[in-house]
Amino acid sequence: MPLLSCTARTCIYNKDEYCSKGDILVDGTEARVADETCCRSFQERGESASNKAAADSCGCRTIDVDCRACTCTFNKEEKCHADKITITGGSACHCEETKCGSFEKR
Repeated sequence: MPLLSCTARTCIYNKDEYCSKGDILVDGTEARVADETCCRSFQERGESASNKAAADSCGCRTIDVDCRACTCTFNKEEKCHADKITITGGSACHCEETKCGSFEKR
């Protein structure tokens, strides 16, 4: 599993720049550059009970990453095999405003 760093601080799963979800999905089937990818698992932080439960979970340093960015060097059978992955989107409100900063086109 890749080491994860996440700057999408508005996501309910972001806990000290780690992820409390346990697994994420990176999307970008036809991506040619990182800006054409996104963290499909992103959910904006809010006031609901499910948001509070996610916020109270601890963040994980390593995470299972499903990846639909089939053109990425690190994608093997729709799983990310990078040593480290960075999800960016510091003030994102929607998953489309995040990206996989580790994306490298084959």
